[in-house]
Amino acid sequence: MVDTNVIKFKNPEAGTTDLLTTVIRNTAKEMIAYAVEAELQEFIKQHEHLSCENGKKRVVRNGYLPERTITTGVGSVDVKVPRVRDRKEVSDTIKFNSQIVPKHLRRSASMDELLPLLYLKGVSTNDFQQALEPLVGKEAKNISPAVISRLKSSWINEYNDWRKIDLSDKNYVYWWADGIYLQARMEESKNCVLVIIGVTPEGKKELVGLEIGYRESKESWRTLLLDIQSRGLSKSPLLTTGDGALGLWGALSEIHPDTAHQRCWVHKTANVLDKLPKSLKKTAKTILHDIYMAEYRDEAKKNIQKFSNTFRNKYPKAVESLLKDEIELLAFYDFPAANWQHIRTTNPIESTFATVRHRTYKAKGCFSQTTILTMVFKLCCGAEKRWKKLYGYEDLRELSMGIKFKGGVKIDQVRAPTGAREWLTLLYFSWKTYYQKHKICMSSIY
Repeated sequence: MVDTNVIKFKNPEAGTTDLLTTVIRNTAKEMIAYAVEAELQEFIKQHEHLSCENGKKRVVRNGYLPERTITTGVGSVDVKVPRVRDRKEVSDTIKFNSQIVPKHLRRSASMDELLPLLYLKGVSTNDFQQALEPLVGKEAKNISPAVISRLKSSWINEYNDWRKIDLSDKNYVYWWADGIYLQARMEESKNCVLVIIGVTPEGKKELVGLEIGYRESKESWRTLLLDIQSRGLSKSPLLTTGDGALGLWGALSEIHPDTAHQRCWVHKTANVLDKLPKSLKKTAKTILHDIYMAEYRDEAKKNIQKFSNTFRNKYPKAVESLLKDEIELLAFYDFPAANWQHIRTTNPIESTFATVRHRTYKAKGCFSQTTILTMVFKLCCGAEKRWKKLYGYEDLRELSMGIKFKGGVKIDQVRAPTGAREWLTLLYFSWKTYYQKHKICMSSIY
């Protein structure tokens, strides 16, 4: 008989085996072992023509390196990497270094991406181990507060190294520019992280500029643009897409006067609808959609006039908000039609910044300026690996060579055809342009 009225409840986690997780981890271990073994066999095959003085093969297997635990997206996996022996005693010894499981690797690339993302989501340094325990298991040893602190320091170094990359050989056709406001601790006002993403003539998106600024002032943008220029970038982008922040356009006109300006239609739509009552927003949004989805600039202008005629009497501020940026809103018509869906908005930046804004709400300004910058940098670097090429990237090289476009097609395709061959060519390019404008892609392209 026990002299106590305390009842012990069994921990539901204790002794519980997640069969699915076990199978996944074991399968991952087997797949890694199989891949590394195949890598080793290929390495030995490449050196099988080498031999020692006694005729024996110079490069042979030599057991395994000590087993180590690697933290992956499916949990912690024990890995044994084979090693080789170079029988010839020379200074330049042949060594096997696995590309699948590099030397000193303790976390997979997906985990290195996950850690800054969790920090941006609001997980503090001391809570990482507890937060990741259901995912990687209790045996994970590489997510302690000390490790996270070292990682944060390494991210700062990565950012500083990135800012020194030479851009003299770079040529960007388009830029997207935007800013996001984040509150750092011990700061009276929010910090604005200024970001510029560019597109090369090959259609590849790249992070071009990233800096902390004071709001979205002209001086802050000017500092960032001059910093990019000091890194060797001499060619101005043909078009820059951004919101209505006057500081960006003022600095851009000063540093890159030849660059065309494109106002973001997402921001402009939100600004216009904000000046209308709820009952009219659906109608107004439909007309705005018809403007930027019009086949030709003249058709878009007719829809702008339609919007003006519909709302100017009762809601002049909404009409004024649209008309004041009419030229900049329709700048995309001077570029290839297949690129229109990319250059009409700042979506490449907005989609990347969505998680950063969520982190700001959760964290309530608990991080410093340096942490803000490095976290956004790591998030952008992770997103950059998944950015896809632009639709119609084949036309970007012609743009960078100075070929002009009008209404989505080349200028030399706009003149009146004079023969049957030119009529057929015109029909072909008209069909191609129509197809590119209406190509359906339901999946996200950012």
